[in-house]
Amino acid sequence: MNAQQTLIALSDRHPQVAPDELIAGLVPPPQFEDVSFASYRTDDSEPSQARARNKLEEFVADSRSGGFLSKLFGKGKEGPKGVYLDGGYGVGKTHLLASAWHANEKPATFGTFVEYTNLVGALGFARARDDLSAMKLVCIDEFELDDPGDTVLMSRLMRELTDAGVKIIATSNTLPGALGEGRFAAQDFLREIQALADQFEVYRIDGQDYRHRGLSEPARPVPADQLDERTADLEGVVARDDFAILLEHLATVHPSRYGRMVDGVDAAVWEDVETIDGENVALRFVALVDRLYDRDVRIVNSGQALDKVFTPEAISGGYRKKYLRCLSRLTALSSKTD
Repeated sequence: MNAQQTLIALSDRHPQVAPDELIAGLVPPPQFEDVSFASYRTDDSEPSQARARNKLEEFVADSRSGGFLSKLFGKGKEGPKGVYLDGGYGVGKTHLLASAWHANEKPATFGTFVEYTNLVGALGFARARDDLSAMKLVCIDEFELDDPGDTVLMSRLMRELTDAGVKIIATSNTLPGALGEGRFAAQDFLREIQALADQFEVYRIDGQDYRHRGLSEPARPVPADQLDERTADLEGVVARDDFAILLEHLATVHPSRYGRMVDGVDAAVWEDVETIDGENVALRFVALVDRLYDRDVRIVNSGQALDKVFTPEAISGGYRKKYLRCLSRLTALSSKTD
């Protein structure tokens, strides 16, 4: 270990988060704490990106200034009460969502679909609804459509929030393999949540996944006999874990606490990565990777290549969207350079 390194293990961390801290923690992740509409770089060949940015700027500015949209989105008014951004991986939806949060009046919350469902699980529906009803804006990133129970839960929550006059902006990913199928994510959103359909304006964002920057797969695993040397080269807080032990540990920590568990970590080193067998285990791993991505944590691993961490059956199953997003993020994090 070098002098600029602190070595820890995530499997030794058992974070405790008070209920009030869960709401307070719903803010844009560190890598989006300084973004703005002005810093969003649009692709001139994809005009939908500029249109989406302009729409959200209008949404925030008009409501803040008491203009027409403020009345439109006000409590008890007819018509759309929120904006839904639909698009593929890495086109900047989270950047735009965080920009809207920063520009909007407070209090406001920002979190992923999974973080909100975890919030309801931790606080109970009534407490979560009451706390979120006090917000001027609720931002929901990565709206999921693959779990009927969670979809119904969030449908009810979002409906009650909009009835209370809360503005909502939601985003969702479209599978790369479904780009020619009419953007099924938005279609499913409108179909599966019929009670909310007339409360949202849907905007599509097209473009390439900026995270890959020409990369199509994660960095190669480090040979086991070289992992100590590679770990020693890393600086800051380095979390090194045996992959199997880490997966077991995730089952003992509520997903709403994963963010706290990885706070302050600069790099994660995983020994002996293996393909994950079991849906619950895989979904917990996805939640962990999401929190690591939020914090831009570099990943180094030995064992199996990270693009083999999910089984072919998982990739082709009902949670395909989650796994493909996770693989995109693993590619970005494992390819980071000093």
